[in-house]
Amino acid sequence: MATRREAPTSAATGKYLTFRLGTEEYGIEVEKVERIIGLTDITPVPRMPQFLKGVINLRGRILPVVDLRSKFGMPPLEGEGEQACIVVVEVPKEKDVLLMGALVDSVSEVLDIPLDAIDPPTALGADCDTELLLGLARAEDGIKILLDTDSVLTGSEAHQVSKVALAVGEMESELE
Repeated sequence: MATRREAPTSAATGKYLTFRLGTEEYGIEVEKVERIIGLTDITPVPRMPQFLKGVINLRGRILPVVDLRSKFGMPPLEGEGEQACIVVVEVPKEKDVLLMGALVDSVSEVLDIPLDAIDPPTALGADCDTELLLGLARAEDGIKILLDTDSVLTGSEAHQVSKVALAVGEMESELE
């Protein structure tokens, strides 16, 4: 299981890609973002967790796509969503790095957020599950919920998802 990092406390600045899920703004560290792609056909994979939307073929690599709305217990996006896209992020898995797509409603911008403007997730209180949170950032236009991408998938989920991506990739190469 990934260890959750504490929110930084120095006065330096961090860069975060911000995106929307419903009415909330979220952010992830820019250094974890591989690329942003438009919504493409996602191949469903049977008997996977509900939040795993399926897999995509990105330049010959099979990537799992996690529906963040489903992962966070939010209702599905109505219709296709004109601005919906996939943010491809790096997630550590054992001794390797797993590339994973995160389905979001829309991408907003890259923000420089001073580290002293980030409160630790414990600010929500002891009753809240803050496992996926890096912190809460105070920005000019409101609060940004900063996600710890290393914790979006638990160890067993990451293992299961990477096995599926590998199996689908092997099947595709056999068909060629």
